[in-house]
Amino acid sequence: MRYRVLIEQDEDGVYVAEVSSLPGCISQGRTRTEAINNIKEAIAGYVESLTAHGDPIPPSITEEVVEVTP
Repeated sequence: MRYRVLIEQDEDGVYVAEVSSLPGCISQGRTRTEAINNIKEAIAGYVESLTAHGDPIPPSITEEVVEVTP
């Protein structure tokens, strides 16, 4: 499954990762790589919890990156 993850660096230099399609699914890390690894674990736990409670799992995203040359 693929989910869009927003990663921002806060005022203390910590990278915060959030998945908007999974409300409350937020993690962080000292580096961008650590934040990505941590949010992957958070997503897996979130989806596991939804499954255990019989709740629907938000669909995976499909997106394309388009490069435009001016």
